[in-house]
Amino acid sequence: MSLKAVLFDAADTLFRIRGSVGAAYGVVAARHGVAVTAADVERCFRGVFRGMPPLAFPGAAEAELPRLEYAWWRQLVASVFAGTRFNDFDAFFADLFEYFAYGDSWELFPDTVPALTALRARGLRLAIVSNFDGRLTRICEGLGIGAYFDAIVMSARVGAAKPDPRIFAVALQRLGVSAAEAVHVGDSLREDVAGARSAGLQATLIRRDTPASGPDVVCDLSQIQTS
Repeated sequence: MSLKAVLFDAADTLFRIRGSVGAAYGVVAARHGVAVTAADVERCFRGVFRGMPPLAFPGAAEAELPRLEYAWWRQLVASVFAGTRFNDFDAFFADLFEYFAYGDSWELFPDTVPALTALRARGLRLAIVSNFDGRLTRICEGLGIGAYFDAIVMSARVGAAKPDPRIFAVALQRLGVSAAEAVHVGDSLREDVAGARSAGLQATLIRRDTPASGPDVVCDLSQIQTS
């Protein structure tokens, strides 16, 4: 069966943080009178992030989702800065949360727009499937890629996070295609590759830092196989 749709992970697949998490947190902390070392914050962030529950709120009312997203990230950031004294932590966190809500804080990979343009020209339907919150739509618009996608599916808004197959099912339903007609592309073996395959999709791993080593691994989005 020929492919009709390509699904993408978002962060570290289509775009990345401008600079680094540690550097960005340091910039915002400095605005609130706190000096931190970017490398230390980065290391702590990665450890805390791995230990957080999925960014998904099954059964929650839609009106409650923005508050729950905000609280999830506040818990993470509070853990990263445990032991650091702020005059007003809530003001710092509000600033930090907003900092990452705009395209200016992120940067596209050079291959993103050419690949999306080529896939759309071939008539394929496109979607993002990401363990992210409601800010993702604004980020994509700010980066100039929002119009490429027929659906942007965020874990925090649909009640399931990759590798849960249910988040992929939501994307397929919104695109109007079957699992056999879609491939998912992402940078995580567990969340993207294993998750997509568990939902019945084909999967492609992107690793820009190493040469492609097989038909299901690419180092550039232009190498995605759709036929």
